[in-house]
Amino acid sequence: MPDSITHKIIKEHLVKGEWKKRTEIGIKIDQTLTQDATGTMAYLQLEALGIDRVRTELSVSYVDHNTLQNGFENADDHRYLQSVASCYGIWFSRPGNGICHQVHLERFGSPGKTLLGSDSHTPTAGGLGMLGIGAGGLDVAVAMAGAPFYLDMPEVILVKLEGKLSPWVGAKDLILELLRRLSVKGGVGKVIEYSGSGVKDLSVPERATITNMGAELGATSSLFPSDEVTLEFLREQGRENAWEPLEADKGAVYDQEITIELNKLEPLVAAPHSPDAVKTIEQAGSVSVDQVAFGSCTNGSYDDLWLLSEVMKDKVVHPGVSLVVAPGSRQVLLSLARDGILEKLVSSGARILEPACGPCIGMGQAPPSGGVSVRTFNRNFPGRSGTKDAGVYLAGPAVAAAAAITGRLSDPRKLGEYPRLPETRTLIVDDRMLIAPDIDRRCDKIIRGPNIKPIPGNSLLPETIKAKVLLVVGDNITTDHIMPGGSKVLPLRSNIEALSEFVFESIDHEFASKAREIGEGVIVAGDNYGQGSSREHAALAPMFLGIKAVIAKSFARIHSANLVNFGIIPLLFCETADYNNLSEKDCLIIENVREQLRSKEILIKNDTKGQKFRVKHTLSKRQVDIINEGGLLNYTRKNKLEKN
Repeated sequence: MPDSITHKIIKEHLVKGEWKKRTEIGIKIDQTLTQDATGTMAYLQLEALGIDRVRTELSVSYVDHNTLQNGFENADDHRYLQSVASCYGIWFSRPGNGICHQVHLERFGSPGKTLLGSDSHTPTAGGLGMLGIGAGGLDVAVAMAGAPFYLDMPEVILVKLEGKLSPWVGAKDLILELLRRLSVKGGVGKVIEYSGSGVKDLSVPERATITNMGAELGATSSLFPSDEVTLEFLREQGRENAWEPLEADKGAVYDQEITIELNKLEPLVAAPHSPDAVKTIEQAGSVSVDQVAFGSCTNGSYDDLWLLSEVMKDKVVHPGVSLVVAPGSRQVLLSLARDGILEKLVSSGARILEPACGPCIGMGQAPPSGGVSVRTFNRNFPGRSGTKDAGVYLAGPAVAAAAAITGRLSDPRKLGEYPRLPETRTLIVDDRMLIAPDIDRRCDKIIRGPNIKPIPGNSLLPETIKAKVLLVVGDNITTDHIMPGGSKVLPLRSNIEALSEFVFESIDHEFASKAREIGEGVIVAGDNYGQGSSREHAALAPMFLGIKAVIAKSFARIHSANLVNFGIIPLLFCETADYNNLSEKDCLIIENVREQLRSKEILIKNDTKGQKFRVKHTLSKRQVDIINEGGLLNYTRKNKLEKN
C-alpha cells in the first residue's frame, strides 16, 4: 500500500503496538530537545531513572526561555543544566545561542528522523521532513533513557498547496488560514502533511513557520517533504550529508484532504485572544497599535527580519509604537550584523533583544495597560504577553512591519513594491556557543542551586476516590490558565512547592489555598482542556495540590498524557448534561476505581446532590497501569526501562 511521509517515518521507528488507527503505539526516538523552562524538571527526572548516559542518537539541552536573570534562580538552573549535560552526554546550547526550534532546525535536524521535545512547538522540525513531537518533560526523560515514546496512531491530514503566494502574503498567512478552517482543536490526534505544486516555492524557514504553528491546531506533528529546497538549506548550514529525499508515495491514502490555493490568500491576523480568531485586515479594522514584537521561533529567521529591515529602510518607527526585535538564533543575529541589516533596524528605532523566547512567553516587553500588540509569534492567550488586559494580534512579518510604520493594523500591500530577497547570500555558521558532549567523560558533579528542589512523589491510586470539585471551567482552557508563565512564575519551575501557589491564579487566585485545605480535588472542564504548551508543570503542580482527576468534554493531547504521567485520571463526560449538573464543592465518590479503570466506563456518585453519572476514558492498558502506580516515574522504576 502506498505510504504517506508520516507512515513511512512511523513504520521505520515502530517498536511497540500494531499498525491500527486509534491504538497505542511505541516509536523509537532518535533525537530529543529540552529547553530551560521545562528542562530542569526533565533532567531531575532523568537522574531519578538511574542511567549513566543518554541512549538516544543525539540529545540537546537549550537555554532560551528563562534568560531574564532578575534573581539567582534562572542562573542557577542554567548552571545545573550545563552540569547535567556534561554528565549525561548531552549537547548544551548556551544562553544567547538562540531558540531551541530555530537552532535545532539549523544545526541538528535531519529528514526522516524522530525528534521528541519538552516544548509543544517541537514540530517546527517538520519543515525539514523530520517527525517532531512535543511532550512533557517526563516523557522526554524516559526517551533519553532509551525507552519508546507512546502515542495513539495518528490520523493524517493532507494539505495540498496549489499555486504561489502573492506579494506581501507569507507562510504565516497560510497557517492562519488553516487555523481559520480547522480551529485550535482541529488537529488533535492528527499529523498535518503538506504537498502540492506550491510546496517547491516555500523555503525551509517558511515551511518551519507553518509546522511551528501546527501546534496551535493541536496537531501531533506537521510534515513537509524533504526535497531540493531542503537540500539547499542543509547545504547552507554545511550539513548536506544529513539530507535524504523523502516524499509520499504516489496514491498514498489520507484520512482527510484540504486544498489551499495560495494565490487566493491575503494578509491575515489572529485577533485576541485565540490563534484561530482569524480575520482579514479589512475585517479586523484599522486598530491603533501600541507595540510590534518581531521574531520568536515562528518568525525569527534571517528572511523574516530582512523583510522588516527593507520596510523600515530610511524610515523611523511610528511615534506611538514600540518596536522590539528578537532574532531566532545567534546565527541569524550574526548574519544580520554582517550584512548591515541590524544597523538598518537600529536606525529605524527598533529595540534589539537577545536571541531568545523573551516576549513570546511574557518574559519582558509587556505591552501597556489595555494596549494592542501585533506579534509575529504563535500564541495570543489572555495575559500571556505579561499584561492581563492587552489585546494581542498574531500576524506575519509583512503585517507586523506595516503596523510598525503606520501605527495601525493596515494592509501591507499598500506599502508599495514587494522587496525581493537577494538570490545569493550566506549565513554565518558558528557553533562555538554549542558545547558538544565528551563521549569519554563520566559524571564529576551536578551543581544544584537552593531553588532546585526534589521531585514531589505520588502514591499508588487508592481503591476509592472521595474528592470535591474545586473548579468548573469552560472550553479551551490553556496550560497558561492552569500554570501561568512570565518572569514572576517561570523561575520557579524547579521548585514545585513554590510553583503550586500559582495554579489557576488567573481564574481563581484562591485555588491553591482551597486545594490545600480540602486535600483531594477534581477539576471539571469543557472541550479541549489543556491546549497550548507542553508544560508538564500544569499537571505536576495540581498533583502536588491533591488533584485526583479531571473530568472534561475533551482534552488536548499533550496535557492528557501529562495528567497520566503524574497519576491524575483524565476522564470524559458520556453526556454533556452531566457537565452542566456539576458545581464547585460537590463531593464526588468513585468506588473501586482501580477495578473500574479496567473497563472504558466509570460510575461516579455526586454525594452532594444524590446523583450518579457515568464517565469514560480512552486510556490504554499501559496508561491504566501507570495511573495505578501513581505516575510514569513510579511505573518506570517498578518495571525497569523498556528497550527501543
